[in-house]
Amino acid sequence: MIETVKSSIVNHPDTPISNAVLAGMMVYTVQVPRDPDTFGPSGDGDIWHQADRVFSQLAHVLECAGSDMRHVAQMTIYLVNQDDAAGMNEVYKHYFPTAPYPNRATVVVKQLLGPNCLIEIVVQAMRKQVAA
Repeated sequence: MIETVKSSIVNHPDTPISNAVLAGMMVYTVQVPRDPDTFGPSGDGDIWHQADRVFSQLAHVLECAGSDMRHVAQMTIYLVNQDDAAGMNEVYKHYFPTAPYPNRATVVVKQLLGPNCLIEIVVQAMRKQVAA
């Protein structure tokens, strides 16, 4: 059974995409930098600003799903500019400071759907084990 993760980050009602879903013990989510007031995609700021926003949103969604950053198993990061990889990695290290690190791929793409968005992440994480 697939369930929608309830969080303060939601897509526009006309968009047929869940921000995050649960499937058993797995959490699946995609994060783009969003405006903190409207939650619409926001390409404001440089890669450090956008990456911090994306990873902060990820932490929030994972908490709502009964998980956290230590339970991220795999991540695909999409960047518009190859030169932004170093800045993104600086922010990434703040959110993932110790091993084991998520398995990760970083892909450079021509463009993302969000206006002026420089980064998008696709994440698979495990939920925390619940004590019986």
